[in-house]
Amino acid sequence: MVVRPDRSPSSTGTGHSARLFNFDQPFLLKYGCMAGVDEAGRGPLAGPVVAAAVILPDSCELPGLNDSKKLSAPQRETLEALIRRSARAIGVGIVEAGVIDRINIRQASFKAMRQALRQLLITPDHVLVDGFSIPGGPASQTGIIRGDGLSAHIAAASIIAKVTRDAIMVTWDRRFPAYGFRRHKGYGTSEHLAALKRFGPSPIHRRSYAPVRICLRAEEPASSKTP
Repeated sequence: MVVRPDRSPSSTGTGHSARLFNFDQPFLLKYGCMAGVDEAGRGPLAGPVVAAAVILPDSCELPGLNDSKKLSAPQRETLEALIRRSARAIGVGIVEAGVIDRINIRQASFKAMRQALRQLLITPDHVLVDGFSIPGGPASQTGIIRGDGLSAHIAAASIIAKVTRDAIMVTWDRRFPAYGFRRHKGYGTSEHLAALKRFGPSPIHRRSYAPVRICLRAEEPASSKTP
């Protein structure tokens, strides 16, 4: 099942967090224990895709909760700490660049989501997923288009996934400082593209992504290129 909102939800105002929790109420009343699932890192040229699954308690205060993409890094980090203190259970799944290249980013994202759900110490009765339902996932699940801006559980998962992935990229920055991963987290900024052109791909770059593939092609000896 997939739910498509009639319009983009408002993301401003002090009541937005309450609206996210209100959205979840019918699902909680129907199913009981519920997890939200989201991923971070579909678009970057380097690093893993990370998914998180979060089960929140019946009563929970998360002021400012929102889609992770609409929050600043300090806001995300503050909420991530609150979510970790409040959540009944959290699971995280990580799929590295080599697997993304082998099975494609869509399938890698679903794989990370399934991993995240398996990491939960509590089995939810239902799962809300940002976007589309997870193939091979739980029997009872609902895909919510733009769910990270609608559902508290999905928004919480989006924050855990984003903060976790950002921390991974900061770690990689210490090993490969020339690329600036600490600043852009692997996304295709002008700084990143210039470093990619100058130094070539690192071991964590996604070779199936066009900018990286073009860079690799440019590095091939002329004799090895197809006319």
